[in-house]
Amino acid sequence: MSRSSSKPSSAHAARVRVAVSMGDPAGIGPEVTLKALRHPAVRRAVEPVLVGDPRVFERLAERRGWHLRFAPFDPEGVPPQRGVPVFEVPMHGPVPEPGLPRTRATRVRCGDASYRALLAAVDLVRSGRAHALVTAPIAKAHWALAGHDAPGHTELLARVCGGVPVRMMMAGPRLRVVLMTTHLPLALVPQRVTSELVDDTIRITAAALRERFGMPSPRLALAGLNPHAGEGGLFGSEDEQILRPAVQRARRRGIDVTGPLPADTVFFHAAEGAFDAVLSPYHDQGLGPFKLLHFRDGVNVTLGLPFVRTSPDHGTAFDIAGQDRADPESMVQALLLAAKMAERSLRRQGK
Repeated sequence: MSRSSSKPSSAHAARVRVAVSMGDPAGIGPEVTLKALRHPAVRRAVEPVLVGDPRVFERLAERRGWHLRFAPFDPEGVPPQRGVPVFEVPMHGPVPEPGLPRTRATRVRCGDASYRALLAAVDLVRSGRAHALVTAPIAKAHWALAGHDAPGHTELLARVCGGVPVRMMMAGPRLRVVLMTTHLPLALVPQRVTSELVDDTIRITAAALRERFGMPSPRLALAGLNPHAGEGGLFGSEDEQILRPAVQRARRRGIDVTGPLPADTVFFHAAEGAFDAVLSPYHDQGLGPFKLLHFRDGVNVTLGLPFVRTSPDHGTAFDIAGQDRADPESMVQALLLAAKMAERSLRRQGK
């Protein structure tokens, strides 16, 4: 059978095919994924392909008493007409049960399983067999124990795509935040916030909001690095020497960006509708306000990739895994946002 037979339907169809990587099998990723797939809005908008070990999903559904059927997904063949498609990824050893892994060997299997599932899901998207990627949570420490040299999803995806510059966006109904730096000691932030970093962040964010979010003229705000955005140099020089010139350069290129603005007020104004996204120099400055508003429904979006990637804004939560306590709302929103962005991208491409 030809490869074209398995390609997803056009963007004008009712649903968009989304590859969903399994995440760490011992975490809450499989649970929130299956819960989200039962949500009416997700069922209307998303044609899912689960990527990983089918036993993880089958065992979970059986334990919970969920009436879900699963069917093998063959990327070279006709998609199954009944059941949730699962693209099986070969694993080394038995799949761990949900809950905190107790042994090193179990943690290694968890890390290897989630890593393999992610790469297989990426291949489905890059080969055109899916329109978007949604990733369930992984444990970075488990990847390291399994010998996989990648600090996390975002960094690995950038590397797989040829080292493209990417940025982490947290998106919610009221607020979007884009981080210039991510997991970095606070003491190192000032030296990492360079003119090139700020220029690239503004450019990547403006392009993503136009192309993936459908905003013809996005309004960006740049949060200051120092208190009161430096107070004219009184509380540090970075805002005047690095951030403000970057804003001026971007405005000359036609990008609507304002700043640097004091971080103690800019997130409030953005949440009230004054800006479409806030660009934040460091992790906790941006994620504190964001999670205050969107702790349950926030979505992590990777900007700069050649395809759509989202994920729920939470981790593996091993302490509650397997107990039917995990809230699927963030995964629901991640799936819906991925489908919406992918559909918009396909329409732009005339597909």
